Amino acid sequence: MSQKYFTRMGDGEGVWMTKEEIKNDVIAGMEDAVVRGKSQPLDDSEIDQLVEILTMPEKNVSVERGNEGIVTFDAGTLKLPIRSGIPVDRSTTLLIHERILCSDTMELCNTDYSYKAIKNIVPEEGMAMEQAQMNCIMPIFYGAMPNMGLYTKPDGPVDNWAMLLPEGKIKEAMAAQEEAAELCKNDMIYIGSVMAESGACGLQFDTCGASGDADAYAALGAAKVLSEKYPDVSITMGMANEFHLGMHGKLKFEGQRVAGQYPAKQVKSVEAAGAHSYGCVVNTNSSKSFAWNLSRSVTYVKEATRVANIPVLVNAGMGVGGIPLTNTSPTDATTRVSKAMLEIGKADGL
Repeated sequence: MSQKYFTRMGDGEGVWMTKEEIKNDVIAGMEDAVVRGKSQPLDDSEIDQLVEILTMPEKNVSVERGNEGIVTFDAGTLKLPIRSGIPVDRSTTLLIHERILCSDTMELCNTDYSYKAIKNIVPEEGMAMEQAQMNCIMPIFYGAMPNMGLYTKPDGPVDNWAMLLPEGKIKEAMAAQEEAAELCKNDMIYIGSVMAESGACGLQFDTCGASGDADAYAALGAAKVLSEKYPDVSITMGMANEFHLGMHGKLKFEGQRVAGQYPAKQVKSVEAAGAHSYGCVVNTNSSKSFAWNLSRSVTYVKEATRVANIPVLVNAGMGVGGIPLTNTSPTDATTRVSKAMLEIGKADGL
């Protein structure tokens, strides 16, 4: 009887698979990324290396010395007080990450993690950033989502394109998205400027494209303005999806259509916007195996790092980057993702 190895499904369920079954899923996941994202396939040695990582007997694994990567965060100061229910404030959360968890960077953010919502309290957020810079040594970013959907009625002034499109009002839906994108971009520029003036080391535009290609278009436009206005402030852009959904379909940034961009093209748009790093997202298919999902993610990431001229920081959390779709990610999976992304995908960090 063939030896079986403990692994997982994309929803986190523990399963036992033979090395042959794992390798077959690795190849199948890679082929999916090759077809969908026009990525170059992994070579035979990389496939074997990935199978080896997936079948290591240790519960948790690590990179070889010299292959370490930089760690960044989205929703940084929400992790402990909000998601973990630990009664500490944001400034204490920053210090815990710096002085206990030894994080490379950290992100200051607000519970309502959207730039539109922050606009009303941006002076207070600027003061929080200034205080954080006084206390911390590590680089502190300020982050939130473009979340362009908040600009639709009844919360905002713009008609909801998700309601207009099913009614066949295509031109009206496109016009609404263009109007919302301009409002969103302007708010991101305003808030980013306040944070830069308050001493922020960097800005994070997180989950870009969550409302479709116009959402990503707004974030790219804001990054372009801010990168020219504050060249010393690092801007990182994390995606919402492995491709930009074409809710508008015709928007172009720097001559390139935004809709339908996969990681290898997303990173070039982020570069064109003057941003300093790119957060690659690959969605986890919860009905496929961990081996399939990780191989697919690594293939996308390797293609992005191949063409990139800026650091690629893989979004590795629940339901993205090959990690199972669970609220608390199992470390046997997360550590294998980390090792594979850095050693095979050649990512610069997570």
